[in-house]
Amino acid sequence: MKKKNTSQKNKVLTYTIIGLFIVIVSSYAFSSSEVKETELVSQKLPVKVTTPIYKTITEWDEYTGRFEASNKVEVRARVSGFLERVNFKAGQIVKKGQTLFIIDDRPFKIALNKANANLAQAKANLEIAQDNFKRVEDLKETGAVSIEEFNRRKQALEYAKASIQVSETHVADAKLNLEFTRVKAPISGLVSRDRVNEGNLIDGGSSNSTLLTTIVATNPIHFYFTSSESDYLRYVRLANNGERKAVRTDGLPVHIKLQDEDEFLHEAKIDFVDNQIDNSTGTIENRAILPNKDLLLEPGMFGKARISESTAHKAIMIPEDIIGTNQSLRYVYVLGENNIVTSKNIILGPLHSNGFRIVREGLLETDKLIINNIQKIRPGTVVTPVETNLEIPKS
Repeated sequence: MKKKNTSQKNKVLTYTIIGLFIVIVSSYAFSSSEVKETELVSQKLPVKVTTPIYKTITEWDEYTGRFEASNKVEVRARVSGFLERVNFKAGQIVKKGQTLFIIDDRPFKIALNKANANLAQAKANLEIAQDNFKRVEDLKETGAVSIEEFNRRKQALEYAKASIQVSETHVADAKLNLEFTRVKAPISGLVSRDRVNEGNLIDGGSSNSTLLTTIVATNPIHFYFTSSESDYLRYVRLANNGERKAVRTDGLPVHIKLQDEDEFLHEAKIDFVDNQIDNSTGTIENRAILPNKDLLLEPGMFGKARISESTAHKAIMIPEDIIGTNQSLRYVYVLGENNIVTSKNIILGPLHSNGFRIVREGLLETDKLIINNIQKIRPGTVVTPVETNLEIPKS
C-alpha cells in the first residue's frame, strides 16, 4: 500500500515538472517574438519630411559680361613739334577743354606773323589795284584808254581781291596751328598716364600721330554681354504679348553684381541690342548703361547681369541636393502610404536662389519630400517620418 502511494506521488511530481517546463518555454517564445517586433519597429529609419516650397516668383536669366567706358578717346596732337610741358597728373579727372599738353609754339607764332604780314601786303596791293582801275574806269567813257589796258587793270584788281582771300586763309590756318599747340581734353573723364615725356619731338596731324594719352568717360558706364538666339526670341515674344517691356526701345531693367558681391546691387537699363545674330556663336550682343558716380566700376571689370525671364508666377522649388540622378532621369524620394518610400521622376527648371531648383513637372505642392538620409533609403523602405519646414535661406 505504501509503495502505491509513493508511485502516485512520483507521477504527480513528474507531470508538474513537465507543465512548468511547457509554461517556461511558451513564455520565452512569446517574449522573444515581442523583442523581435520591438527591434523591428526601432530599426525603421527616421527621416525628415516636408512639402516643397510653392510661392510666387520671378525667374531670372544670368549673363557674364564686361564693363566698358561709355566714351574713350586717344589724345593725339594736331601739329608736330617739341613737347614743352605736360599739364596734368596721371590718373586724374579732367574736364572737357582742359589743356593737357603744351607744344613749343614759337615756330607757329612766327608762321602767324608771316601770314599777317602777307595779308597786310595783299591789302596794300588791293588798294593800288583799286586806284589804278578807278582811273581807267573814268577814262573808258571818253575813249582815252584802250580796251586792253582797261581789261588788264580790271584783272589786276580781281587778282588783288583773290590774294586777300588767300592771305586771310593763311592767317586762319596759322592761328589754328598756334591754337593746336595747346592739346586739350576732347571729353571729360579719367585720364591715363602721359605716354610721351617733356622734351620729346612728337608727330601730329596724321593717322600716324604720336599717342600722347587716353581719356575714358566712366559715368555713366556701359556693360556688354551676349545672349543666345533663343533668349532673344523669348524676350521679343514676351514684349509682343504685352508681358514685358520691348528689348530695344523701352530700356529693359538689368541688375548687375560684381565678383566680390553676393547680391545684384547695381541697377542698369539695356540701351542697345545689336542688329544681327553672330553666325559663329549664335549669340547677339547687348549693352546696358548704368550710373557710376563713385567711380567704383572700371572698364575691363567682369560682372554678372540678371534679367527677368518671365512675369511673376507660382512655382514649386526644392533643394538641389535632394535630387537624384538615374541616367538621364531626375527624381526625388517622397513619403507614400504607410510610411513607405516612393520615388517620383521630375522635370527641372533653372536654379532660382540659394541652392533651390525650380521643378517644372512631376511634383505636387502637397507631396511629402524626404530631405535627409537620402543615401540610406530606397523605394519600398519603411521609415519613421519627422515633420519639418522648408525655407529658402536669405542671401
